[in-house]
Amino acid sequence: MKFKFDFTGKRVLVTGSTMGIGYGVAEAFHDLGATVAINGRSADGVKKTIEKFGGGKRLIAAHGDMASSRERIAAVERALDAMGGLDILVNNAGRGDDALIDQITEEYWEKMMDLNLKGVFFTTQACLPALKHSKGNVINVASVAGVMGLPPGTSVYAATKAGVVQMTRMLALNLTKEGVRVNALCPGWIDTPMIRKDNEKIGNNGLINYINESVPMGRIGTVDECTGAVLYLAAPFTSYTTGAVLVTDGGLSAGH
Repeated sequence: MKFKFDFTGKRVLVTGSTMGIGYGVAEAFHDLGATVAINGRSADGVKKTIEKFGGGKRLIAAHGDMASSRERIAAVERALDAMGGLDILVNNAGRGDDALIDQITEEYWEKMMDLNLKGVFFTTQACLPALKHSKGNVINVASVAGVMGLPPGTSVYAATKAGVVQMTRMLALNLTKEGVRVNALCPGWIDTPMIRKDNEKIGNNGLINYINESVPMGRIGTVDECTGAVLYLAAPFTSYTTGAVLVTDGGLSAGH
């Protein structure tokens, strides 16, 4: 077996791929020969992302809010119908809205669960027939918050991501005889538009300074570093890896 990243002919759906980690992952799979379904909440956002990638037959528009049952099903159908099946599913769509314990409402709780937890499970469920047919694999993007405690305001977010981690293990156990691999990526602090927006809200580069001080490697991570981890989990030469939780956090969780 050749130890190289080559996804020529593979069909990939990356949810939440119009920005951040999802954008980087979708771009990398496309660059490495795959046909990639781009997903985002708006058709316009998906269209713009496809244009940034240069267009072409190997880019599929699959817009839809993965927190909505109706839109999620429609997005998956668009992707699978256009690609004729699926080899790799990357469940990346998620949200990280902060709220302190006394500020948490049922509406907020449900909003977080609908995308971060239900969205991951039911997207996988909708893709399973195609994945079983191709003996494909699933990569769930969780978070370091799913394996360790983080600052106040992340209680619900952490609960959803811990759920994704355990869901990954259970799906792996249940689907291994079907030939479907399921693994999770747990990023730490990664330089994405969401983090930059939060940093601006705090002011004085407060969040970035906190990250640089708290992460053992002394810096924030990059989208490329997460993308490399996803490609590794999806590669044919990791065919013996399922139920794994790969942490990319600069050492943040090592002492926890």
